[in-house]
Amino acid sequence: MARVLLALFFAVVGSWSGARLPAQKAPAELGDWLGAEIDGLTALYRDLHQNPELSFQERKTAARLARELRAAGLDVTENVGGTGVVAVLRCGDGPVGLIRADMDALPIAEETGLEYASNVRAESADGRAIGVMHACGHDIHMSCLVGVARFFAAHREAYPGTLVFQCQPAEERSGGMRAMLQDGLLERFPRPQWALALHTADDLPVGTIGIRPGPAMANVDSCDLTMFGRGGHGARPHLTIDPVVQAAQLVMDLQTIVARELDPVQAAVITVGSIHGGSKHNIVSDRCHLQLTIRSYDQGVRDRMLAAIRRKAAAVAASHRAPAPKIEFSEHTPALSNDRKLTATVQQAAIAEFGRDQVVEIAPAMVAEDFGRLHVAGVPICMFRLGTIAPERLAELRAAGHVPPLHSGKYWPDAGPSIRCGVRALAAAAVALARRQ
Repeated sequence: MARVLLALFFAVVGSWSGARLPAQKAPAELGDWLGAEIDGLTALYRDLHQNPELSFQERKTAARLARELRAAGLDVTENVGGTGVVAVLRCGDGPVGLIRADMDALPIAEETGLEYASNVRAESADGRAIGVMHACGHDIHMSCLVGVARFFAAHREAYPGTLVFQCQPAEERSGGMRAMLQDGLLERFPRPQWALALHTADDLPVGTIGIRPGPAMANVDSCDLTMFGRGGHGARPHLTIDPVVQAAQLVMDLQTIVARELDPVQAAVITVGSIHGGSKHNIVSDRCHLQLTIRSYDQGVRDRMLAAIRRKAAAVAASHRAPAPKIEFSEHTPALSNDRKLTATVQQAAIAEFGRDQVVEIAPAMVAEDFGRLHVAGVPICMFRLGTIAPERLAELRAAGHVPPLHSGKYWPDAGPSIRCGVRALAAAAVALARRQ
């Protein structure tokens, strides 16, 4: 009877009506349901963790998620934008929401020593053997998505509309969301009125939710830049044009873009992550290759940085009588900006579910996340952070002076408690968003 009344209540209230209703906790049934399901979800997590796949290669991972979602009763479509999976759960005529998880792992060798550690090896683009690991928590993300999908599939009366579950490839290379959008994510499937995602946090204890309205993650560009010269003998430098010296000058000149060309209150980063030039002590090479990452929140700031990089590289080359440099920008990821109204609802739902002390506002970060492409496509989004380290372990790590960060071979979440909290947070947010705009 309680479930029937809940369904009738949602039907009367309707979707996105603007009514200011009390913050909604996750459905009461969720706690008992999770108690029975958490071991299975943790086993799923361990299997995903032991079998990671790199970006655009997530075939086995996608197939596993498709099986899980299809077994739960969802309408599943595979091979969206490559290896992407989209599953649709129709519960009623109310609002459409989207919950997203990313599937790819990183080219990092695991160093955790866990019994379920990844031993997967792969070949890099240059032919080297590399380890592969879920060092960014995508295995937690996927397990939480499956948990939420299973719960609402078994309790359709708890959500009055349609839920779309997106399993996305290649977040780490910032190409998966673009590929799924280009393959009709918002046209072939019900168009969402909101989209949610969670991301693991290495510095928050389990049971804590980190959230931030507005700009939360940066827009990012990669740059491959080659300075050219004229090779020759290191003992006769006057007969050469040294590209290594050009590169050294350019590295220093680039630092003045942020320090002297941008408003100091605007966040911006230019980092030279790689320089490769030359082959031997006494040989002046004919080229030197640099790789940069460029990050900001504001599009105008981004435009000024890209233009300044071109200008300074050309100026350095001209000052050395060298050929013009080759400059290629790639892998652009737009800034992730959480919709303020949507995020306020998610925040209140988290407070109702976990308590005010367990929901904290976090600082913006200069990392990238292509979930922001949904915002650019016109879908209001909210990505929040999920604490993943048991409080006692986090205290010990801090006391020792080092908390292994994401993208580290030593990062590992306390999986069961993290998944439990993630499912609760997503379910509570979905129910709350169905009740208010």
